Amino acid sequence: MHVRQLGLPSRVSRGLILAPLLALALAIGVLGISTAPAQADGPGVGTPWVVTVGDSYISGEAGRWAGSSNVSTSYADALGPTAYFDNASGTGEQIARCHRSKSAEAYVGGGVNGLNLACSGARTATFWDSNDRFKPGLDFYDDGAGHIGQAKALQQFAAGNNVRMVVVSIGGNDFNFASIVQTCVTNFLTSPTWWKDYCHDDSSVSSNFTSGNVSTVRSRIATAYQNVRTAMRNAGYSDGSWTMLVQNYPSPLPRSNGIRYAESGYTRQDTGGCGFWNADLDWANDTALPTINSSVVGAISTAGITNSKTLDLATAFNGRRLCESTVGLYEEKGLTSWTQPGAVDKTEWINQIRTVSTCCASSPYYIQESLHPNYWAQMATRSCVRQAYNGGVPRGGSCTITGTGLLNGEPRMSLG
Repeated sequence: MHVRQLGLPSRVSRGLILAPLLALALAIGVLGISTAPAQADGPGVGTPWVVTVGDSYISGEAGRWAGSSNVSTSYADALGPTAYFDNASGTGEQIARCHRSKSAEAYVGGGVNGLNLACSGARTATFWDSNDRFKPGLDFYDDGAGHIGQAKALQQFAAGNNVRMVVVSIGGNDFNFASIVQTCVTNFLTSPTWWKDYCHDDSSVSSNFTSGNVSTVRSRIATAYQNVRTAMRNAGYSDGSWTMLVQNYPSPLPRSNGIRYAESGYTRQDTGGCGFWNADLDWANDTALPTINSSVVGAISTAGITNSKTLDLATAFNGRRLCESTVGLYEEKGLTSWTQPGAVDKTEWINQIRTVSTCCASSPYYIQESLHPNYWAQMATRSCVRQAYNGGVPRGGSCTITGTGLLNGEPRMSLG
């Protein structure tokens, strides 16, 4: 939302005698080993790939930061200023502000290559945002000037590479995620505790969750899934030769009984970066998120996708969410670096919500990083995507935290 890639070259000596050569030829024949030149990579051939498509919750938005601090950005700066550089030379972004981070979930490793085609801010259909930035959707858009939709990009790539699983995250921006967050924080900052102005009952917010709009968005998501399937078919794949892994959205904020900052005053936003009234926190968890997630998953059957699995992220970060009472800012936990032991368990996995007054002229933060899974969360999701890939026999499941500390640089997660 807006939200690594991983022969037998020696010469045969002229002095080899004939008998060993004949024995080798016989062995090759018996074992069925081919001596023909290796085929080029393509559908079903070559090193397997996992490709991610969709919005900021899969592109890697906020992936630079491992936790939050109001004292020093260095405490949480895991990837540095090149975090989102994804062009061939590593000097910039292929598409401005898509924020495809190096910590994104596509790069599962283990002999499997990863490609990230997702874009922060993307909706189901391609558009240009208010800042005239290109936002490719899950469609076949092509303006002839180098701007193409994610489905077309997938089709072009898959035709020459062995894509075994396509992971999809889409729909949040079709529900106007960013504007909802903005409204909720604005209402928190501009109304007193004795006369709370909630966002969940504002027409600009509630209109997104009427039965009519939910049905419309679900249909758009279904079309996006069908476009992904069409892209793979056009690239030469049968439906049974690859898997669509559809992921839903995680809860980024706790319910009101789990938040560590009081409603009174402005500490909740000024310190924690989580300016929601209690009633809006509960609504977000109890109504908004389930509605969005049911649309995301329900659209699979609407689209008629038969080769799909689901990755349930709804509770994946519970216990590590923004402003949750079980974690804190670095300075609140007596830590000064994301590399210190225990940092992954004591700090937040969701980025703070930043406003114009706290971002960005004098800091390296982007407002669009607000309320997105950060480095810790992305590495955690990567672990679950790897488990979902399951050695080439994909499976679905619910992604959850199962322990403390890191395992091979990633939080300990399981796919149950």
